[in-house]
Amino acid sequence: MKLEEKLEHTESPVRSCQPCLNDTHQANGKPRANGKTEVYEKQEANDKGKCLNLYTWEEIQRHNKETDQWLVIDRKVYNVTDWAGKHPGGHRVLNHYAGEDATDAFRAMHLNLSTVRLYLQPLLIGELSPEEPSQEKNKNPQLVEDFRQLRKTLETMNMFSANLGFFFLHLAQILVLEVLAWLILRHFGSGWTVTILISFLLTVSQAQSSFLQHDLGHNSMFKKSKWNRLMHKFVMCHLKGISADWWNYRHFQHHVKPNIYPKDPDIDLGPLFLVGDTQPVKYGKKKIKYIDYEKQHLYFYMVALPLLMPVYFNLQSMQVMYLRKYWVDIAWVSSFYLRYFITFGPFYGIFGTVLLIYLVKFIESPWIAYVTQMSHIPMKMSKDENHDWLSTQIVATCNIEQSFFNDWFTGHLNFQIEHHLFPTMPRHNYHKVAPLVKSLCAKHGLQYINKPILKGFGDIVRSLKKSAALWMEAYYE
Repeated sequence: MKLEEKLEHTESPVRSCQPCLNDTHQANGKPRANGKTEVYEKQEANDKGKCLNLYTWEEIQRHNKETDQWLVIDRKVYNVTDWAGKHPGGHRVLNHYAGEDATDAFRAMHLNLSTVRLYLQPLLIGELSPEEPSQEKNKNPQLVEDFRQLRKTLETMNMFSANLGFFFLHLAQILVLEVLAWLILRHFGSGWTVTILISFLLTVSQAQSSFLQHDLGHNSMFKKSKWNRLMHKFVMCHLKGISADWWNYRHFQHHVKPNIYPKDPDIDLGPLFLVGDTQPVKYGKKKIKYIDYEKQHLYFYMVALPLLMPVYFNLQSMQVMYLRKYWVDIAWVSSFYLRYFITFGPFYGIFGTVLLIYLVKFIESPWIAYVTQMSHIPMKMSKDENHDWLSTQIVATCNIEQSFFNDWFTGHLNFQIEHHLFPTMPRHNYHKVAPLVKSLCAKHGLQYINKPILKGFGDIVRSLKKSAALWMEAYYE
């Protein structure tokens, strides 16, 4: 039986081929032409190995375009160009790491690595040349190794194992609030006082559903990805009425390249808001003024806070579902509206029920906007500098002080640093991991920011005012 590596790219490797993997001596074989590469056929009886081409970082980094994507995982080189469109996390996530080492991102974002590696195997085209470091030369190898050792330690401590009782209680809280709202409405009628009361109950239910769907989207509840995906459809689509696939494809980009232009969609807020230090200067120098950016911190209160959920998220979700034909999500989201019409329609009618749905989203919106933006908007934003995983996440995120209320109010996203470093970790373990992460940051001179929640709220506005000042300076110079 012959094993051979069939390569479809046209790049020349560092050298034609090394001895097959697992060999300790030169195997008897002969080179065979394959396009512009040569591949050795192994002639040993066991045929356990596979001949791989060797590449330098300089060569790999040239394959960083959407039409030509290579990436490195554990020193192995993969050509993911043709497969990117089939990637469950979306093609853009792969493109964001094209030409780079994606080892830590790969480990962070996937639950069952052994299963995922089966999909990687057909994409394998080579490995790093022995004289090449395991990561790009601009990265600190000791920092990278220390972080990977920390992850191994946390795995040994079972920090990635979920307490299903915790998540069951969280789901019970959501369902009890929905049932309670209906019972109150049935017993007391649909007067204004009752409507306001049940709106707040449903708002709490919706906000907590947002946090639970976030857990499920990151596969942090069940050990099997399929159960996480099924529950994610139930919570995000059925309980909230928003597309789960839309959320994942958008959110995963944010996680792998947080606060990085133009790879993180969460900081692409133009033309309404200019954030960070570089975007305002760019707009200012080009004399771009869609709105009066001097007052963008005020627009945040009038536009971003109330309209994030009912307008931006909701309409974008519907648009993407329709254009990309997410039929499963469309069916699940339809069940959300059907459920509301069945339970609340007899009291408010169809039009009144629609108003109730969007009233709840309107009230929920400031809650979610504050929680999601306070850990990122005030932090560093830049173009991709291809730093290591730890540094990339630390400079773009900050924590909010722990308390029982803060944990509940933020869905444990007050531990934003730990969440970004270990996305699949169940959130009830963040507080156990935080001291170890803080110690590692101190060792390598990285700033670990932990602030009071009210300061976190205020820093959003202060950051927007700072960005506005940079825009003004560039615009009027």
